[in-house]
Amino acid sequence: MQYDLVLKNGRVIDPAQGIDRKTDVAFTDGKVAAIGDGLSGTRSRDCSGLIVTPGLIDLHTHVYWGGTSLGVDPDAFARDSAVATCVDTGSAGPGNFPGFRKHVIERSEVRILVYLHVSFAGIYGFAKNIMLGEGHDIRLLAGREAVEVIEANRDVIIGVKVRVGRHASGPAGIQPLDVALQVADETGLPLMAHIDEPPPSYEDVVSKLRKGDVLTHCYRPFPNAPIDGKGKVKPAILAARERGVLFDIGHGMGSFSWRTARAMLAEGFLPDTISSDVHSLCITGPAYDQVTTLSKFLALGIPIGEVIAASTVNAAKAVQRPELGSFAVGAPGDASVLELRDGRFPLEDVRGEIVVANQRLFAAGLVLAGREVDRGAGKALAAAAE
Repeated sequence: MQYDLVLKNGRVIDPAQGIDRKTDVAFTDGKVAAIGDGLSGTRSRDCSGLIVTPGLIDLHTHVYWGGTSLGVDPDAFARDSAVATCVDTGSAGPGNFPGFRKHVIERSEVRILVYLHVSFAGIYGFAKNIMLGEGHDIRLLAGREAVEVIEANRDVIIGVKVRVGRHASGPAGIQPLDVALQVADETGLPLMAHIDEPPPSYEDVVSKLRKGDVLTHCYRPFPNAPIDGKGKVKPAILAARERGVLFDIGHGMGSFSWRTARAMLAEGFLPDTISSDVHSLCITGPAYDQVTTLSKFLALGIPIGEVIAASTVNAAKAVQRPELGSFAVGAPGDASVLELRDGRFPLEDVRGEIVVANQRLFAAGLVLAGREVDRGAGKALAAAAE
């Protein structure tokens, strides 16, 4: 059989199906058509020496480019990081979501899914010189409007976003989370909660989350780290995982610490999902992109299959889109092509600690809906990182 496109001879890693071997992946009519040896297509690409995975899902991004100060160009980011699905986490609220949908989501080549912010205008005031927490003023909380926008846009809105902490909610404390939980309950959607420095505490926030809700920035540094002064995981965090709360990295500008990561992994507490929290203030460091964030977990000794799972099948489950994150026949025809290089690669955390890794992932290609995306931007990123 002749397929539309075949990625040949790559190391195919598909944790959803337990696949990790050298083989081919074929696409037809924008869908995954087959996995197997010796497949042929109208177009083919030799992926010898490369890794081929289901399209990576970055569970925490800010891609309302031009509409918010944090937004980055979603298609450029996708090419640079071999990401097939950007999950935007609260860039837009009910007051400005229509512009996000019309001017960015519907015009982008990459898939964009959304956690809608419970604040009316989303994250509107975070820039290099101006940082205004959108949760400080409870008059901006728009529960009723959020429900209305969600009901009208369930094809792309997959959850509710809220940010609490000294910077994000300030004097309002934990109140925005209480409103967001009501919106999530009313719509039957999961919630993603951001935490920064206290108050409220990590424990106060995570104790309110439900099965399927996501706590992002889960490996953040002190203060509001998930570990105590002795490096032990706090009991409230263990209790939350037991009841089904999901823990996401959300690296960003201030939320990934090597020290916290080493302590959490020593306790056997791996993240459910790994995400970059890419935005305009961290795309030039310390987060950079999704492949850099994934590489940090390889440096921590996590096997590559588990790292890939945290950005494919696990992320697909978190957004309740089981058709994503897998090469199952009939699934959307997305694939990420990655290069795993040996060498010496300095990788920084948000506190300036640098770990020199002996391996690093680079973007080497992207397939969206069965079509190869131009790799120009990805090549530029790889060259700059060498």
